[in-house]
Amino acid sequence: MLNDSFELLVMLKNAGYLQKLRDPLWWPNSGSYEVVVGTILTQQTKWEKVERSLKNLRKNGINSLEDIAKLDNKTLSTLIKPSGFYNTKAKYLLGLSRNIIADFGSFEEFCFGADREWLLRQKGVGLESADSILCFGCLQDFFVVDSYTARLLKAFGYEFESYEELRDWMSEGILSNREKVDKLYEKEMSLNEVYARFHGKIVEYCKGNSRGKMVDVTKLM
Repeated sequence: MLNDSFELLVMLKNAGYLQKLRDPLWWPNSGSYEVVVGTILTQQTKWEKVERSLKNLRKNGINSLEDIAKLDNKTLSTLIKPSGFYNTKAKYLLGLSRNIIADFGSFEEFCFGADREWLLRQKGVGLESADSILCFGCLQDFFVVDSYTARLLKAFGYEFESYEELRDWMSEGILSNREKVDKLYEKEMSLNEVYARFHGKIVEYCKGNSRGKMVDVTKLM
């Protein structure tokens, strides 16, 4: 029986997930504009393909918000082609990058001043994408949930009617147990770090313990 999301965090941590990290916050190059790019590119495709697109951008000296904003659609489409839907994604990335510069001036100011409402007004940015950008890119206190989260909780007997309902349930279990979370990690943890690492644990567990849309939770019991 799973009573709240804190109990799930304990299960995943005790099972050893994210003991070795590619990044302290799980998402590669967290806190950089590359997270924003990756968030758009990963829609409807596998991360391995996104990495190929990111590598193309780096090889061509495209390493910042300003670099992206200066490109034309055709050039960007070619560079991100491995991610699929490249014409549409290029359009979204260019629009988002240019709007960030217009409204915030720089990525650093965007991280400080961006909010969910602004992001959701941008074409190509939905709830999960907005929360991913805020959590992993801007390092704000936003919990990201996705299909993996929903499938894992369904295996425990929980089903939610909306993204927001699922996100609120996951957040509440952590907020109600902040002292226990710090005790679990044996140090004080920022809420952003807890949320980021928790999401990473869920994704990594589901990738290794799923068959189709079914998640095997026996390894956590």
